[in-house]
Amino acid sequence: MIQKILIANRGEIAVRIIRSCRELGIVTVAVYSDADRCALHVLYADEAWHIGPSPSIESYLNMGNIIRAARESGADAIHPGYGFLSENPDFPKHCEEAGIIFIGPSPHAISTMGDKIRARKTMMEARVPVVPGTDKAISSEQEAVDVIDKIGLPVMIKASAGGGGKGMRLVKDKAGITPALRAARSEAKTAFGNDAVFIEKYIESPHHIEFQILADKHGNVVHLFERECSVQRRHQKIIEETPSPILTKERRHQMGEAAVAAARAVNYEGAGTIEFIVDKDLNYYFLEMNTRLQVEHPITERVVGVDLVKEQIHIANGLPLTYRQDELKQQGHAIECRVYAEDPQNNFMPAPGRVTHIDIPYGVGVRVDGSIYEGFEVPLYYDPLIAKLIVWGKDRTEALERSRRALQEFKITGVKNNLRFLERIIQAKGFVEGDYTTHFIDENEDILMKDEACDQHCEDIVMISALMEYLRKIQKASPKEMTALKNNWKDYSRVRSVLKL
Repeated sequence: MIQKILIANRGEIAVRIIRSCRELGIVTVAVYSDADRCALHVLYADEAWHIGPSPSIESYLNMGNIIRAARESGADAIHPGYGFLSENPDFPKHCEEAGIIFIGPSPHAISTMGDKIRARKTMMEARVPVVPGTDKAISSEQEAVDVIDKIGLPVMIKASAGGGGKGMRLVKDKAGITPALRAARSEAKTAFGNDAVFIEKYIESPHHIEFQILADKHGNVVHLFERECSVQRRHQKIIEETPSPILTKERRHQMGEAAVAAARAVNYEGAGTIEFIVDKDLNYYFLEMNTRLQVEHPITERVVGVDLVKEQIHIANGLPLTYRQDELKQQGHAIECRVYAEDPQNNFMPAPGRVTHIDIPYGVGVRVDGSIYEGFEVPLYYDPLIAKLIVWGKDRTEALERSRRALQEFKITGVKNNLRFLERIIQAKGFVEGDYTTHFIDENEDILMKDEACDQHCEDIVMISALMEYLRKIQKASPKEMTALKNNWKDYSRVRSVLKL
């Protein structure tokens, strides 16, 4: 059995993995770059090993340094989390060569499902519905024109090795084919080192719905139902919920069976996610498979009652799944809001800086997975996700009400963030009614963005009020009390933030 796990990641997911390991009595090893010397996952783990300079290519993406840290620390397994090396098929190979267990799927599964063209072919063979389009890379501009003439406009040109919206272009008319093809190829080459692209029919008014699956080394595969992930900005999810407000019982069952078939098609082992595009008539099509844990996994944990990290570790230990499909049920409703250090007023650009104050919401049905604390410097080198708010209710109405309350209580100062933006989404009419698609933010931009400046103004007023109260205390304080007031880091940091000292 695994005794010591190195977490080859950082931030909130590293902290979350450490918590499950502690419950299992497993020793944890954190790794960190120069920028993360004082990060929460470093402070929380049993051990911490330095793996390089701040840029991720020299640290969290440096396989040699991570394997060396695992060997020297005596770790017998590595958990990759998500992002970084989690979907690099070479990483589990290096782990195997070093005699270290990789907590995840085989290199074959990762490479098959990581190449979107190859994944489409595999799903066709498994009779899982796929979006109409090409089953090979587009070799020329003329071929692209011929394909589009056959399947009709609009279409999406996508990078075969892509993800996160990179190497992706929407084509609505013939004049846009050539520039879109060239732009997609160029971006794909820069982002992934591979300029192969393919073409899919564009599904209008789509829903992005994914199914969580678990598979052991004994051929057992189950799904843990769906997550609705249609609230996105720049093709990246920011709010997810489960169950989906649009799926019928019958369609949920059909999509669950398709997800299991997709996992079986690549002899999958571990936790993974089958992602589907669903149109307005509830027709569903395979989109891609994420061969790792997802950012939004906590809402599945809350509704199904399964610790997915513990299950990953059990599977890596060679143990069979302990439940059958008919034993898994959805109970209640859960919503996750991703909290980013970003500026919604500036096209959601990352906004690194020092966190001067944080108020975390508590109460029944509220969970926060985070990686920041007061005084923490949010680095500029990595994804700006700093926390996740996970809320559960006995039904969707209660989950919405509880999410609104928790977001109102959630406060972060010192770095720009999207908390108020999330609050407006949760209260927007379309979201409340469950009537939204992946175009929700673009279609409601006026409503969602109009109060952003006002919200910042209100936060400034709160800070100024704190400053005035602090100054009143100083006026009446003795020298000894003055020292005590200055040592009250929370008040003092607020004053410094307001005065920009």
